[in-house]
Amino acid sequence: MGEYVLSCCSTADLSKEDFISRDIHYISNFYQIDGVRYKDDLGETVSYPEFYQAIREGAVTKTSHINVESYVSYFDEFLADGKDILHVTLSSGLSDTYKNATKAKKILDKKYPERNIYIVDSMAASSGYGLIMETLADKRDEGVGIKELYRWIIDHRMNMNHILFSTNISTYLRGGRLSKKSNIVKSAVNYCQFLYMNYLGELVVRGRIRGKKNAYKLVVDKAVESAGDDYKGRVFISNSDCKEDAIKVADMIKKRLPKIRGDVEIRDIGNTVGSHAGPGTVAIYLWGTPRVS
Repeated sequence: MGEYVLSCCSTADLSKEDFISRDIHYISNFYQIDGVRYKDDLGETVSYPEFYQAIREGAVTKTSHINVESYVSYFDEFLADGKDILHVTLSSGLSDTYKNATKAKKILDKKYPERNIYIVDSMAASSGYGLIMETLADKRDEGVGIKELYRWIIDHRMNMNHILFSTNISTYLRGGRLSKKSNIVKSAVNYCQFLYMNYLGELVVRGRIRGKKNAYKLVVDKAVESAGDDYKGRVFISNSDCKEDAIKVADMIKKRLPKIRGDVEIRDIGNTVGSHAGPGTVAIYLWGTPRVS
């Protein structure tokens, strides 16, 4: 393990077991269900199926940013122990967490002038963010130092592709996390919305697709187009309580990209990100061509 702390937010949507086994530290976000505030404890207090069923039944979900004071308290523990920190935040196109983490760094730089705090805007979310963290942990374990790792992720974060579809756009619209550039056609029977993460770290709706089978094919085609047929990296797929859809997409990916590292990993969209996604989203994440303007 490296002589520094590798850190992120709970919105990387890794499991608690993953965070522990990979020695990745995290700070929790908070979300609300009908005005009741919950810590994002990775589905322990409110399981993912319970959460998404509540949305289906009409519950109103909201989230709050990790504030500066929380970041100061969180970082201070590591700095007091003599550790430098590489902290990667949720995309600034979706949240103010990067801004707040940067403010906390400025405060703590004065208190611990001998220590180094590196803050990175992931330009990613959910399991795309999680795959970035897993990749950084791999490199740290190979002996890459904190400065080199910081430079690497700054140079490569735009290569993390987010390609997704949703059977229900209403939660995205209510949550206000879609780019103004989105080509939104409100949900219709048998239609899915096609989305991607742009170069600003924003979610953009590109249009709608008739039928789930066509949606499966479109996101897989786009993933293969970005990664290339010879892709040898990892693939994560996340879902918001629609695992059967995720499994079908994973099977298609494995046929189209037979050289991937390990198996396609199917993960859950956690309750913070899910507050804005709602049920019915399937997303593919892999390293590929960079997102550009």
